[in-house]
Amino acid sequence: MVIRFRSVVTGLLPLSLVAATLWPLQAHALFADDEARKAIIELRQRVENNRQAAEAANAAHARAIEEARENNSTNRRSLLDLANQIEQLRTELARLRGQNEQLARDVSELQRHQKDVQLGLDERLRKVEPVRVTLDGKEFTAEPAEQRDFDAAMQMLRRSEFAPSAQAYVAFLRRYPESGYTASALYWLGNAQYANRAYKEAIDTHRRLVTQFPAHPRTPEAMLALANSQIELKDSKAARRTLEDLVKAHPQSEATVAARERLSRLR
Repeated sequence: MVIRFRSVVTGLLPLSLVAATLWPLQAHALFADDEARKAIIELRQRVENNRQAAEAANAAHARAIEEARENNSTNRRSLLDLANQIEQLRTELARLRGQNEQLARDVSELQRHQKDVQLGLDERLRKVEPVRVTLDGKEFTAEPAEQRDFDAAMQMLRRSEFAPSAQAYVAFLRRYPESGYTASALYWLGNAQYANRAYKEAIDTHRRLVTQFPAHPRTPEAMLALANSQIELKDSKAARRTLEDLVKAHPQSEATVAARERLSRLR
């Protein structure tokens, strides 16, 4: 029995050794296969990850392109809107400029009209408001129409239109009986009558001046003219009396010098 057991053991021993020898190789093969599978799985996972990453990148790239397109489209729309706004602003600016130019013309027209109105008003006021007059050493106020009528009569007299000027002075004295021009109007009326050889009328006119305005600066000249009219009518006595009154009343006047000379001729 012992011998058979040993035989058996001895027979089994080589198998055990072989098995023992083969086990590491098998184990190693098994372990290597697992590592390979793990590596393949990891590689596949990496591939899958890379694929997903690539897809994500492609998707992101596509989105970026789409956003860029949208942005470009938006930018184009924005630029177009901006261009439209600029054009609208230009149109509005042109319209406002036109309105400003029209307003400037309107203002200029209003100013011109206002100036014309003011000038017209001033002219009307000049025709209505009394004016200050200095004539023959006297100051007084006169209506514009009054001044105009007196000046018109004077212009006729300066043109040697004696009869028309005499008529103008008569009309003036009738129209303005209280005028400050009255004394001067009487003096020039008498001269116009004398020049027109209306000596009697000239005597009456100058005598009226001497009587009503004895202190007027034209009175001495009126007395001399009065004496001249009396001389023309051959009334030497009346002329001498008038000249003597002149010398007595106004000894310092220039008319008195001429009066003394004529008195010497009358004697």
